[in-house]
Amino acid sequence: QVQLAESGGGLVQAGGSLKLSCKVSGRSFSKNAMGWFRHSPGNDLEFVASINGRGDGASYADSVKGRFTISRDNGKNTLYLQMNMMSPEDTAVYYCAFAQGEQSRTNDMDYDYWGQGTKVTVSS
Repeated sequence: QVQLAESGGGLVQAGGSLKLSCKVSGRSFSKNAMGWFRHSPGNDLEFVASINGRGDGASYADSVKGRFTISRDNGKNTLYLQMNMMSPEDTAVYYCAFAQGEQSRTNDMDYDYWGQGTKVTVSS
């Protein structure tokens, strides 16, 4: 059974930074794509970023491109999301997700396991 546990959320001022982590347990994930999604009240689940199994290919939503960076440490079974120049529009619960396949993907339906989420609040 694959389990994902996010951490690193919290309160930050606009213009600030946060780094989220997602620890994967239950199996090695070096051959699996991983993604970050977010959900804020009144909105649908939104794709944020994804990365392939090797960690050398990533995709980003236009809203975060140039500000957020997704990365992974396959030796530690951990996924990261570095968030810089944050704005109140980034306020949401952030979820990491695990896919059975290796290629980076942006559709939430292509992911098989999800974490519980970590809340991020950006104050203006």
